[in-house]
Amino acid sequence: MKINLADTIRKFRKARSMTQQQLADALGVTVGAVYKWESSLSAPDLTLLVEIADLFDTSTDVLLGYNVKNNKQADTAARLRDYLQSRDTEGLAEAEKALLRYPNCFDVVYQSAMLYYLFGLMNSEKPLLRRSIELMERAILLLGQNNDPKISEFSITYDMAGAYSKLGDEEKALELLKNNNPRGVNDDVIGQSLAAFCNRPEDAEEYLSTALVSVSAMLIRIVNGFLNVYFKRDDYALGASILKMALDFLASLKTDGKSNMFDKSCVSFLICLAHAQLKLGKPGDARASLFAAKKLAKEFDRNPDYSAGSLRFISAAKQRAAFDDLGSAAAGAAVKTLKSLENESLSLMWEEIEKEE
Repeated sequence: MKINLADTIRKFRKARSMTQQQLADALGVTVGAVYKWESSLSAPDLTLLVEIADLFDTSTDVLLGYNVKNNKQADTAARLRDYLQSRDTEGLAEAEKALLRYPNCFDVVYQSAMLYYLFGLMNSEKPLLRRSIELMERAILLLGQNNDPKISEFSITYDMAGAYSKLGDEEKALELLKNNNPRGVNDDVIGQSLAAFCNRPEDAEEYLSTALVSVSAMLIRIVNGFLNVYFKRDDYALGASILKMALDFLASLKTDGKSNMFDKSCVSFLICLAHAQLKLGKPGDARASLFAAKKLAKEFDRNPDYSAGSLRFISAAKQRAAFDDLGSAAAGAAVKTLKSLENESLSLMWEEIEKEE
């Protein structure tokens, strides 16, 4: 068993942007004492350990920073995961036994919380949901033990909000979602809850608008990723299919007669579609796609608009502008896409179309 108290105190202090002096003041000790703790020259007494753990919102087990190699503990957590995967209600009884044995093991507490959350949702059983919230709160305090990058305070809080929502406490769920909403990742859920359960349609529209813009930008990134996969496999039929899907979706957001923040991406997608169509032996379709790309690029460059307010369904209030790496003009985006595809026939076709009125 290895105890890393010095390293753990230093890690928690820096995570909260505290100086050694600020930590000393918070605990009523000298800065020299804190220096000695972090240099392994001395250690705080038991009373101070509890105060430090409370200050950093963690447990003394996590604060001590030790890892106990306990195969029985690992096996117990693995069994709880199996119960969760198989949706076996016997896992609830096993969870309580495991919690008695390992009350401060993150994996055991977290897997137990997920079991209660699953069956609470499935069966609409409020006691199970309340127990899941209690265990999720405990799991957050033990996060220092967590080694799974997919689990974080954000993910646990998200599930906790789901439990509160199922319990009918929408305001508490909203509070959790709003306070844990980096880059607006919860905007869709917040907007849905405001509209459906809280009768606040105007507030909901703002969140839903931001979510729609975000999911559209995400779709563009996903499609670009798939294109790299499909084109490297020479699977041009699948590449053409996903491009048409994306173009149809983005076209549905377009307001007649107005440029919008996704037009440059659509120009790039149309050229990629023409590339796939040429590879599939459909030069006529490729030419039509290039004509559409040229027309859209000219329309955008004539009156560029990077705001979200020009999109359908979007409330213009507080919407952010779009950023991409396609250049300042749609015509430049077309040239950049053509170069990346390295298709001489496509480039020659584009040059011919560019010369046409």
